[in-house]
Amino acid sequence: MIVNANHRFLIRSWLATLLLGAAVLAGCGGAGQPASSGESGQTAAPAGDQEAKQWKVTVTTGMVGDLVRHVGGEHVQVTQLMGPGVDPHLFKASQGDIGRIEKADIIFYSGLHLEGKMTEIFDKMSQKKPVIPVTAAIPEADLLADPQTPNQYDPHVWFDVSLWAKTIDVVRDELSKLDPARQAEYQANAEAYRQQLLELHQYAKQQIAQIPQAQRVLVTAHDAFAYFGRAYELEVMGLQGISTASEYGLKDVQQLVDTLVSRGIKAVFVESSVPKASIEAVVEGAKAKGHAVVIGGELFSDAMGEPGTAAGTYIGMVKHNVDTIVQSLQ
Repeated sequence: MIVNANHRFLIRSWLATLLLGAAVLAGCGGAGQPASSGESGQTAAPAGDQEAKQWKVTVTTGMVGDLVRHVGGEHVQVTQLMGPGVDPHLFKASQGDIGRIEKADIIFYSGLHLEGKMTEIFDKMSQKKPVIPVTAAIPEADLLADPQTPNQYDPHVWFDVSLWAKTIDVVRDELSKLDPARQAEYQANAEAYRQQLLELHQYAKQQIAQIPQAQRVLVTAHDAFAYFGRAYELEVMGLQGISTASEYGLKDVQQLVDTLVSRGIKAVFVESSVPKASIEAVVEGAKAKGHAVVIGGELFSDAMGEPGTAAGTYIGMVKHNVDTIVQSLQ
């Protein structure tokens, strides 16, 4: 085919126009598309990414986890080390737990030696990131001494709901330091949760008040309910000490049996995180002396219930305990 000069000129003009258009599109990065960054092919992060960030928070117990979830809301991703039925006094962190702690932006734990075997881990991690005991906000004057361990306090403060409400401020303040842009939101969440806990405190007082004074004796597997007894006016007895790491023997069982018989106490309680054999031995001991004692129900002491159940939240756990105690002792 013969191509004259005019045809060659038209073809060259058409090709030049196509090449120019392609160059313009490449320089703009395409309509509405972010420019690539370097050779990795990754695109620049959208401005809203920081606003959508979830902080990785590792906690020890269910009570602490529930507290952090309420204050942090949708901005925290909570990893809980100790699940239902786990005894924090005896808990030893696995290698997987160490990994979960290392990946956290911040760590919250209960404190007052509740998680005694994790003290060394917390000390090391505190050199790298915030490691916060939530009970740090509770005035020393409000704490109960551990009769078996001088210079230490009873760590079971969550059983006085008005005391546990004071831990809200610690979580609020620490999350606000980590994430100042959302300080107002953490403050609002904290106040809303505080109101719920104050209502729960009043509920517990009103319900326990229905038990006749002479019958307000709470006997449990270990001495975890001293704050509960002080706040809601019950006498509390535990077979073991404040920590389940303490030993108990035949003499301790016999002394408790004698108390039940002499005072005519007819109900005792097992705990979800403590083996039932100890309390069952007390029941059998009383039976051998001609005194019938029943197990009044299972209480949640150092761990909450299964996720998705009423007792799987702090408020639900406390209500379960209060209702179980009232039903059995009333």
